[in-house]
Amino acid sequence: MDGRPTAGPEVRITRLYAAAVVRLRWAIAIGWISLAAVLSLFLPTLEQSGGAGGFQGFAEPDNPAIQAEIRSFQKFGFPVLTRTAVVQRNPDGLSTGTQLRAVSDAIDFNLNRPDELRRIEFALPIINGLDMVPAAERDTTAITYLFFRPEVSFTAQTELAHRYAERYAGEPRDHLVGVTGVIPGRTAQLGILHNDLHKVEIATIGLIFLIVALNYRSIVAPLLTMATAGLALSIIVRAAGWAGQEFGFDVPSEIEPVIVALLLGIVTDYSIFFLSGMRERLTAGDHRLEAARNSTAEFAPIVLVAGLTVAAGSLAVLMARVGPFRTFGPGMALTILIGLAVAVTFVPACLAILGRTAFWPRSPKGRTASPDEDRPPSPLVKTITRRGGALAAVFLAGGALVMAAAPARDLNLGFGVTQSLPEAAETKRAADAAGMGFFPGVTSPTVLLLEGPNVAERRAELARLQESLSARAGVAAVAGPADQPSPISLGVVLATSGDAARYVLIFADDPLGAAAIDQLHELQQDMPELLADAGITGARASLAGDTALAETTVTQTEEDLLRIIVVATALGFVLLVLFLRALVAPIFLMAANLLAVAASLGLTTFVFQTIAGQSGITFYVPFAAAVLLIALGADYSIFGVGYIWAEARQRPLAQAIRIAVPRSTKAITAAGIALALSFASLAIVPLNPFREFAFAMGIGILIDVFIVRSILVPSIITMIGPASGWPGRALSRAAPPTPDEADQAPPATPQTTDEHPVGVLAFVTIAALAAYALWTRKPRRL
Repeated sequence: MDGRPTAGPEVRITRLYAAAVVRLRWAIAIGWISLAAVLSLFLPTLEQSGGAGGFQGFAEPDNPAIQAEIRSFQKFGFPVLTRTAVVQRNPDGLSTGTQLRAVSDAIDFNLNRPDELRRIEFALPIINGLDMVPAAERDTTAITYLFFRPEVSFTAQTELAHRYAERYAGEPRDHLVGVTGVIPGRTAQLGILHNDLHKVEIATIGLIFLIVALNYRSIVAPLLTMATAGLALSIIVRAAGWAGQEFGFDVPSEIEPVIVALLLGIVTDYSIFFLSGMRERLTAGDHRLEAARNSTAEFAPIVLVAGLTVAAGSLAVLMARVGPFRTFGPGMALTILIGLAVAVTFVPACLAILGRTAFWPRSPKGRTASPDEDRPPSPLVKTITRRGGALAAVFLAGGALVMAAAPARDLNLGFGVTQSLPEAAETKRAADAAGMGFFPGVTSPTVLLLEGPNVAERRAELARLQESLSARAGVAAVAGPADQPSPISLGVVLATSGDAARYVLIFADDPLGAAAIDQLHELQQDMPELLADAGITGARASLAGDTALAETTVTQTEEDLLRIIVVATALGFVLLVLFLRALVAPIFLMAANLLAVAASLGLTTFVFQTIAGQSGITFYVPFAAAVLLIALGADYSIFGVGYIWAEARQRPLAQAIRIAVPRSTKAITAAGIALALSFASLAIVPLNPFREFAFAMGIGILIDVFIVRSILVPSIITMIGPASGWPGRALSRAAPPTPDEADQAPPATPQTTDEHPVGVLAFVTIAALAAYALWTRKPRRL
């Protein structure tokens, strides 16, 4: 290996692998291209396979809210919950004729359903001018709830609702705002994702091209990186589509753009490491094929272990109880493994074919001196390799991360659907209009179901409970037994069997927002006390509706998040132990990793909750971001610390850090910037969850690259010293440096800067995307 350190013991299998890749370079390159072509001809895409169905699986059949909704229907014979509604509104007032027409049209529809709308089972109108339900305004808004059979798809329900609106409220005098509800909102989200996915791909590829071109001052290098990423993407789309047909494997639509960003990002990462190694070998004077063999032998083990670490970390979500999260893990793992396979074979093969042409027009020129050992260390590197400077760096960097993580204590999880849409979306405009005329929760009410012997006959106690419910914070209106003066025979809120009663609660906030979810959670906690105060004993209370569904999912997510962070951390720790053959270093590496993740979530909370005024973060954003950041942090630990370990086998630890940190940081910085901007491109999707996720991942990766790997980790290694490698002796083989040796810099040569102008571009891009997210997001009134 020409005296150059490798990323681990020089074993024969590594050399054989590198030699085989170089020897079979043409076969490997043509083979991958042929495989992609064959798969595109014979295998379906995700969309063709019926995959990308979305997160409908959050409402699993055994969910307590679903079971309560089913029992409510069985007890009363008809539902009071629906997820689709038609909204009419005139802020200056709906005429009496328009209000009466909304009611009479619904009655006429129920009696004489036209054939084209027969899959709509029932229409229920409410108007804020007839004292039908409590409302914020009077005579301004009419809502017609539409009920469907369960087998009618989300898309079909939305289309049928639009047909109903056009037929019965399509005249200008009807003041139609649009169709809204959870189901139309979900359909609108899927439409936006479908339309904007290609924009994400184009933006990501453009950013990758720019980063790689600037880093290598080359046109060919970014083209090779883009070709590798495109090849891997075409294969993963077909492989996931095939898995969807054969094994029922389903990639939720929410993570399709995430898969694109992750795949393009990690393929770019691994390509950059091979490109960096190849360039250094060519600069050192190696022949084209020799340079390819040596760089492949040096980087393939590191890339392989790093990729397997990320894949293993993503599989940790199999521990989740929320169904679609269990799909998230295999989807990510499959993406990473395919990208890894392409990166460790196709890229080295192409480099062996291209040689210096890969870096055209600035092809590296050979020289006899080592490109790393003759470069003077920067002042920062010199500082963190002295114990005093390392202590100060740990204090400052660690303190900054702790401060950044502090807002995460106030992290609230929401389940926004309509409120996550752009302001101009019909579904959101209709939901806002309904909320102004009534209350925000009117588009998705909550049902409280009481079951027990003769409970419906206890009218006084039921009325007291309704009064207590109405007085609760966050509850804007309650309809229930106190509003039914007639006997039980009506069967609307009092079951004719006498063993059930129900209330309809309307929250004052977005029913799927963090505030309403927290209020419902508190209501569940206080329910035994409320029943006792009302004098109701022997009755079972259950909550149904979208807010109750969201509360169950958010609660499970919070429990899953802690468990999966522990599992992902443990997996990363084990892989680091095996790679570094040490116990001490993996402990502080994973601790620094977790601190970086906490800082990312803290900054995300501060930006979107404190500055933007959102009531919470979409519940799956912290979950997905934490899993990926932990895995990617372990990935970068393998690259960065692996260099230090390799150098320390030949020289004292302080000198090893001075040589390894600049060398590894340069590649890690370029790779990290590319990956951060790859995730940042998700902000193009005009949905709040993607803006939140884009910011969390982008800022998290930049924190890891510029603070954790460049400053914090080397400083901790300096402070702990050779004991970092305990119980291994990798850091104890070289004689310790004398004080003079520790302060002596390597011989100076014409200085080469390690600064990355693209780093500024990355920070500016992330900041711009965050500003754009805030600018287009109106502050939420609580």
